[in-house]
Amino acid sequence: MPEQLKDDALDRAKRRDQYWRRDQWKPLIHICLQWNDLLLELLARDLKMRYQRSAIGLGWSLMRPLSQLLVFSLIFRHVLPLDIPHYTTFVFSGVLAWGWLSTAVPAATTSITGSSELVRRPGFPIGILPVVAVITQAVHLLLALPLLFVISFIETGAPRLSVVALPLVFLAQALFMMGLSYLVAIAHVHFRDTQHLVGVVLMLGFYLTPVFYSPLKASEPMALIHTWNPMAWILEGYRAIFVEHAWPPVDIYWKTALISLPMLFAGIWLVERGSARLVDEL
Repeated sequence: MPEQLKDDALDRAKRRDQYWRRDQWKPLIHICLQWNDLLLELLARDLKMRYQRSAIGLGWSLMRPLSQLLVFSLIFRHVLPLDIPHYTTFVFSGVLAWGWLSTAVPAATTSITGSSELVRRPGFPIGILPVVAVITQAVHLLLALPLLFVISFIETGAPRLSVVALPLVFLAQALFMMGLSYLVAIAHVHFRDTQHLVGVVLMLGFYLTPVFYSPLKASEPMALIHTWNPMAWILEGYRAIFVEHAWPPVDIYWKTALISLPMLFAGIWLVERGSARLVDEL
């Protein structure tokens, strides 16, 4: 992204920041949007850099989930059948949701350390960087959603009214990932082994989360790995909509919020409290 565009977006955000300081009574949602110009510029920068000189550009965002879908469908329908109804829709919804997590969290981990030239600018909102990482990767999920709708329509029939709950499930996952992203981004500034640890945890988490197999029942041994797994709750929401055409269980929202909000508030507090120190660490 050209330097002039970054400077202009940052200047506009600063002017709005001064305005909101004079008008504290304004709704909180407007205050949260005061950096929207800079956010859009950073999102555009990340997408352009990711697919620069690429022949099919954003089309690559479909290649990984489609290849995983092909492998899982081949193995667990024909080689080691799991006897899960509507397995293609079942596994594709899991692959897309997990794919968002597995790409956004590593990107958020290095979002601050990888943008040292921006972080060192006086007045730059460091806390916006993990947000950019999560939203950038969400673009790939949104691009693949129409394909999931098509697969679900072929296997299970036309969508029903429960599809209107999809934004809430999407928001629940975004909230969880945002809280997690802030914590790993801050940790990586101080401990550069964090990105390697995140990679290991995500690899283990993939197999401990019912992405390509059914969740364990409460009566089964090791059921706790799904009972206390936020991504297992979120996958249950996606599959209720696309596989069962039912309303997602209400408890997935409050349980996800119960875990995510403390992480998010802690991450934001750490960024605001240690902004100067973060610059020194870089």
